[in-house]
Amino acid sequence: MATRAPGLVPELLVSDIDRSLEFWCSLCGFEVRYARPEERFAYIRLGSAHLMLEQVGIGRNWITGPLEPPLGRGINFQITVPDADMVAAALGAAGVALFLPPETKQYQVGADVAAVRQFLVTDPDGYLVRFQSSVDG
Repeated sequence: MATRAPGLVPELLVSDIDRSLEFWCSLCGFEVRYARPEERFAYIRLGSAHLMLEQVGIGRNWITGPLEPPLGRGINFQITVPDADMVAAALGAAGVALFLPPETKQYQVGADVAAVRQFLVTDPDGYLVRFQSSVDG
């Protein structure tokens, strides 16, 4: 049975693809599914979370306005991982400052309450990312 492609895959414009791949893959656990090095492009995945990374100024960039850091203002990407604390620890060991330290938070989900362990961090270009894992109980 073929794996179904995700219905939404954000493509992030980045200033340095190598620096972004170091962050997303080496520190956060994503893997490169495929890349087009000549275009400075990579399609990455962690579980069912998929992202595309494309370096600004190479290839065909669709830019609707000035790109001023931090990029992606007004959005945060929630990514579910098996162990948010493990990802936070890897980032901390690499000297990456967290935007919000790990916390356990409860959210109302319809008639239920869901508990998650989560933290927020910005990637090298300022995109805000919230890694979260479910908490039993």
